[in-house]
Amino acid sequence: MPVNIAELERRARRLLSPEVYDYYAGGSGSERTLRASVHAWRQHWLMPRVLRDVSAVDTSLRLPGEPETVAATPVAVAPTGFQGLASPEAELATVRGAAAAGALMVVSSRSSRRIEDIGQAATDAGGAWWFQVYILRDRKLTARMVGRAVAAGARALVLTGDTPVVGRKRRDRGENLVTEADFLVNTGPLADPAQAEQAADLSFADIGWLARLGGVPVLVKGVLRADDARACVAAGAAGVIVSNHGGRQLDRALPAALALPAVAAELGRAPDGTGAGRVYADGGLRTGEDVLTALALGAHAVFLGRPVLWALACDGADGVRDLLTGMTGDLAHAMALAGARTLAGIAGVTGPTTAHSLDT
Repeated sequence: MPVNIAELERRARRLLSPEVYDYYAGGSGSERTLRASVHAWRQHWLMPRVLRDVSAVDTSLRLPGEPETVAATPVAVAPTGFQGLASPEAELATVRGAAAAGALMVVSSRSSRRIEDIGQAATDAGGAWWFQVYILRDRKLTARMVGRAVAAGARALVLTGDTPVVGRKRRDRGENLVTEADFLVNTGPLADPAQAEQAADLSFADIGWLARLGGVPVLVKGVLRADDARACVAAGAAGVIVSNHGGRQLDRALPAALALPAVAAELGRAPDGTGAGRVYADGGLRTGEDVLTALALGAHAVFLGRPVLWALACDGADGVRDLLTGMTGDLAHAMALAGARTLAGIAGVTGPTTAHSLDT
């Protein structure tokens, strides 16, 4: 049976407190972007090829990193903060589940567990991970966290570029849900905790700064514009993640499904003639057909955020493993029906788009 993420969310909602559920599920403003992000993938139609040998479908791929990662699936885990609200084992369970599925995980700067503990859990499970970076007001804190993450095994850095300030969410309830201790897990006690908040003075130069700090590839998350994507790569980024932060930042920001084609086309025109592996996407992916669509539109891999939290809340590491293996199985089935034996064979199977209300 296909993975039913809507049912998984219903199960998680019954297990989580209302405050925690709303913290994870909510979006900014009127939540128009939140709703649209799921529905936008359905605007794209597929044009399957026929008479292709799909007796053996291969979903494996290579992902950038130091060292490079060979993953069993292009379905990866997006960075989501404070996973201890969903499960006592928090990110330790998530990284184990991802490793069991052969999937990459991106660990959030706002994790509930220390970077070193997550890295050790990944190593023990044979998993690969990247580290998501917020550039903090005190850049020395950022530099220390990056050094620790790389030392703990992070193979790449993911700079989140769309949070100069935090989006306002009307569903946020329980002002003490995330305590100061939670907020400072990876910085330690500070005389002024405000120094651990996100900096608003980011620039493209920070891509090179992070690359020099970590000595590993840097990707930029939160890109929706082709010109921004080009500027990121020109500044040294190994790739960009097309994302609107799960509808949690600027409301009415374009869904990733609608922004992805232009970004992929822009980076596909690289001077060296290459573009594969530079574009990724997250936001609203809920089915194997959604993943197939994203890959056909030019994404090298995709990331799941909230569905992983629901799986973690329901069944811990096993739930995360089952979600990722299930979504990979659904993708493989869709690939066979589309006439694509490998991920490279997915290119070109998208057809016309249909304009309809994204708020339904």
